[in-house]
Amino acid sequence: MDAWQLFVPAIVILLPLLRLILFRRGDDGRRGRLPPGPPAVPLLGSTVWLTNSLYDAEPVVQRLMSRHGPVVSLRFGSQLLVFVADRRLAHAALVESGASLADRPSQAASARLVGEGDTMISRASYGPVWRLLRRNLVADTLHPSRVHLFAPVRARVRRLLVDRLREEHGEAEAAAPRSVVETFQYAMSFLLVLMCFGEQLDEDAVRAIGAAERDTMLYMSSEMGIFNFFPAITRHLFRGRLQKAHALRRRKEELFVPLINSRREYKKNGGEPKKETTTFTHSYVDNLLDINLPEDGNRALTDDELVMLCSEFLVAGTDSTSAALQWIMAELVKNPSIQSKLYEEIKSKTGGGGGGGGGGHEVSEEDVHDMPYLKAVVLEGLRKHPPAHMLLPHKAAEDMDVGGYLIPKGTIVNFMVAEMGRDEKEWEKPMEFMPERFLRPCGDGERVDITGNKGIRMMPFGVGRRICPGLGIAMLHLEYFVANMVREFEWKEVAGDEVEFAEKREFNTVMAKPLRVRLVPRST
Repeated sequence: MDAWQLFVPAIVILLPLLRLILFRRGDDGRRGRLPPGPPAVPLLGSTVWLTNSLYDAEPVVQRLMSRHGPVVSLRFGSQLLVFVADRRLAHAALVESGASLADRPSQAASARLVGEGDTMISRASYGPVWRLLRRNLVADTLHPSRVHLFAPVRARVRRLLVDRLREEHGEAEAAAPRSVVETFQYAMSFLLVLMCFGEQLDEDAVRAIGAAERDTMLYMSSEMGIFNFFPAITRHLFRGRLQKAHALRRRKEELFVPLINSRREYKKNGGEPKKETTTFTHSYVDNLLDINLPEDGNRALTDDELVMLCSEFLVAGTDSTSAALQWIMAELVKNPSIQSKLYEEIKSKTGGGGGGGGGGHEVSEEDVHDMPYLKAVVLEGLRKHPPAHMLLPHKAAEDMDVGGYLIPKGTIVNFMVAEMGRDEKEWEKPMEFMPERFLRPCGDGERVDITGNKGIRMMPFGVGRRICPGLGIAMLHLEYFVANMVREFEWKEVAGDEVEFAEKREFNTVMAKPLRVRLVPRST
């Protein structure tokens, strides 16, 4: 039964009371300046939520923007939500007035009910704890010097990825093609698990961690939203969902805590590895174990907090990168002339093609820094197919103005990443895949700055104080793995199985029809 059907009788009974509340609230003199949006009922919110899930807000917002312009609002219960799709307004709000929107909303009721705290970099309130956690990540694990130390691990993952693609998607397997996204997910999980825990795990363990993360993400986004409506009631009506969410959380703890304890023991023993062939010198967990929270009695992070921070690290580096890789490779399959041009750049840089017969060397991390067409291909993929169509929500720390509209203190403000990257007023033929736009003199993508500091054209990693701290390593991974996959194989459509670009929202926006390909080893 649809959850809303359970509330209809209560809504009917409460309508007179709600009308009285609305009358008593009156008009504070500011409502006329709020961004436009659909009618709202106090406590319930915008009537649009009666027929649309909160987790499928994008088409609702797009319809509103087609009617009202690039700044609109919705009510979710008593909470005002504002959506912004104009790049100049986004720059003014997030960069020029960065501190005003550097905060995050409180954790949703659905997250609190399963024990998720806010000690995560992406979710923490703007303050000393967030600064400490972010500085720890950026200054150590994601610092260029530390990232360079993981180059041998990336080379190992490159070999693993190429071998798996050859085994699972080569010409001999064309009769029964499989989705490449599972191969991408496994390779990225292998890499991020090693970076996080400092241990090279076997395939079953890596797959178990990846499955636990994805199962939790998908369940929380698809089944737990109902608890954000009247949680005191819904927690009793939908106990089964809560029980499953708790079981998924325990599953992650059972996988992560032994790995964290193993790293504690490693540090206690002065960095002596249990197995020299599988234990890596550095890990993200090492840095987390050294943190003390001065705002909370100088205590260390709890196991629950360590699990959440490790989970955040793995999800950010695995799911988003896998989704982006799939979109980029799909475009190269659909646009063979672009793939050929990229391959020519790769050959010119490495001294030959792949496939065992073309000579030359694999694409190194140093090579990708001097491959402009490769960078343009990746940027175009992120512009047209950003894994996240909206940034994580920001919370207004004070009353502010956005595009002439009042954004009251406490408002949740969302920025439409995909809308900005596909805006036909800003981009020539935005729904066509054209990497050249980033290389042409005076082209619409020339000298684009994805950090957004000087101006926003596209922002797949966010901008301002809450910009994704993993921007640099994410771009390295995308460029490095795309280049090596194109060097080794010619990527082709499977006969009778055309590539389609319909979208599906999971934790990220993914291909509704997962990419299936026929891979032909390069010979020249």
